[in-house]
Amino acid sequence: MTNGGKTTLASSLQEQIPNSCIIAQDSYFKDDSEVPMDSNGFKQYDILEALHMQMMMRDVDSWRKDPESFLRQQGLETQLIEPSVDNQVFVLIVEGFLIFNYRPLDELFDKKYFMEIPYDACKRRRSLRVYTPPDPPGYFDGYVWPMYLKNREEIESDTSEFVFLDGLKPKEELLAAVCKDLCQEIQRLREKN
Repeated sequence: MTNGGKTTLASSLQEQIPNSCIIAQDSYFKDDSEVPMDSNGFKQYDILEALHMQMMMRDVDSWRKDPESFLRQQGLETQLIEPSVDNQVFVLIVEGFLIFNYRPLDELFDKKYFMEIPYDACKRRRSLRVYTPPDPPGYFDGYVWPMYLKNREEIESDTSEFVFLDGLKPKEELLAAVCKDLCQEIQRLREKN
């Protein structure tokens, strides 16, 4: 969901979780000239074809092969901590508005969090952000919200694996809940190894 709080939560998680890094889908948009328009003249940013998903997958695969080297390549050496036990755990935080719609990526996730906010809050937040290029008049109602509903419908059959988060809750509360859940998962992975 656009403006739901994904990036804020992901950044806060990275600050809290040692040996973690973020791959953000927004970093993989194609050049504006490559983004198609719909029949209403709206740029179609909310489709997978507007993103370099193969490049994103390449980066995810690079992290999966050697997370420590990936962190160093990204200039995140300060995020690394020396292992206090033999089974060091690295955490990749993937955030984006269509990450669950891209099956090769979706299949890799150990945990899935879905931020939700109601239409009115989403529209208000979107109107406060500055986009380049700027949203044309009617873009939210004519394109953004309908595409969110369409993209969400695509993943409806798979939502049993999701933890739904109320994006209207204070960010500290959301961070505490997700950190607790992830810490339990990290502990489970350490015990498994």
